Amino acid sequence: MSRIGKRPIVLPAGVSVTQDERGVVTVKGPKGTLQKALHPSIKVVQEDNIVRVERPSEEETGTNRNENFRALHGLSRTLVANMVEGVTKGFEKQLEIQGVGFRAAMQGKVLQLNVGYSHAIEVLPREGIDFNVTTDPQTRNPVIVVSGIDKERVGQTAAEIRSLRKPEPYKGKGIRYKGEVIRLKQGKSGKRGAKGKK
Repeated sequence: MSRIGKRPIVLPAGVSVTQDERGVVTVKGPKGTLQKALHPSIKVVQEDNIVRVERPSEEETGTNRNENFRALHGLSRTLVANMVEGVTKGFEKQLEIQGVGFRAAMQGKVLQLNVGYSHAIEVLPREGIDFNVTTDPQTRNPVIVVSGIDKERVGQTAAEIRSLRKPEPYKGKGIRYKGEVIRLKQGKSGKRGAKGKK
């Protein structure tokens, strides 16, 4: 069996998991409801407060060689576990802004960014996504917090915000994930100095 797929998922109080005949899994919890369509061959079974994800056979592949049941088993279990965690705790990604004059602010629910362009950029939150802007106590840089119950949607939204002004390779100015390390290049001044010594 898949080592990940066979692990049971313990449901916190107030969380329920159901699956319809089409394979769509619905997870309800204190923070909301999530739905995800799994492969039709993968079954989700709930017994009391334990959820198990089962595959049709112990064979690695099905009759169709493209169906890798072992991989689907582990993937499906991870997706369901993330849904359970999302409706109970939620997920968040933090983005840090570095650069002189670079700012972020909230205008109602809309995120407004000033990141070196001639105009401010406004980012509208998707359904189920919330933005918040804080300040890092050590660096005093603005920090954008992207939160929601859908892990995939939170990650995608954070990646799209980062792409609006990726960190440049010489001074590192731009939007980066909190704690992300940017490898900086030396720049032309170093080459010019080395050339002059010859």
